[in-house]
Amino acid sequence: MSSQAQKHYTPEEYLALERQAQCKSEYYAGEIFAMAGASRWHNLIVTNVLRELSLQLKGRPCTTYPSDMRVKVSPTGLYTYPDVTVVCGEAQFEDNQQDTLLNPTLIVEVFSESTEAYDRGGKFAHYRKLTSLMEYVLITQTKPHIEHYLRQPDNRWLLSEADSLHDTIHLPSIDCRLVLAEVYDKVDIVGE
Repeated sequence: MSSQAQKHYTPEEYLALERQAQCKSEYYAGEIFAMAGASRWHNLIVTNVLRELSLQLKGRPCTTYPSDMRVKVSPTGLYTYPDVTVVCGEAQFEDNQQDTLLNPTLIVEVFSESTEAYDRGGKFAHYRKLTSLMEYVLITQTKPHIEHYLRQPDNRWLLSEADSLHDTIHLPSIDCRLVLAEVYDKVDIVGE
């Protein structure tokens, strides 16, 4: 049985390829990982969150980005595309292309069964290395459930959860609220 050596890419090679690519890919430790397409419910939830946060942040020094804004976790070398990213204050970018954000304040991921473990575990471990990151929000697609992680002054993360369409999550780092009924607007929820 012959084994073929897998090519390892530098971050510069990855960015050059990614900037020309038709489909998005993540990068870590020399490897490029193609991203799967998103479901209808995933897209609706992301759109709803973007709308809600953008409206609340209008006229304030914070910017909301959709999943086309790449984020680099400089301490670990991960390049990824969060579903929603908010940066407050001056955005810092890796280079003049301004397509790779370095200092997110808040990151939102909408997960599916196939991404849940990674979003909660390995990806969050990377994100926690970002000193700028104050909040991490995980949203379930199939039922009303949001997990909200808030960085504490001692660098620990406090978890709160909401699982009713009547619930509201407060995001103190950006002084916004996510009402679950708005997050799940037009999404078919099992058992609701």
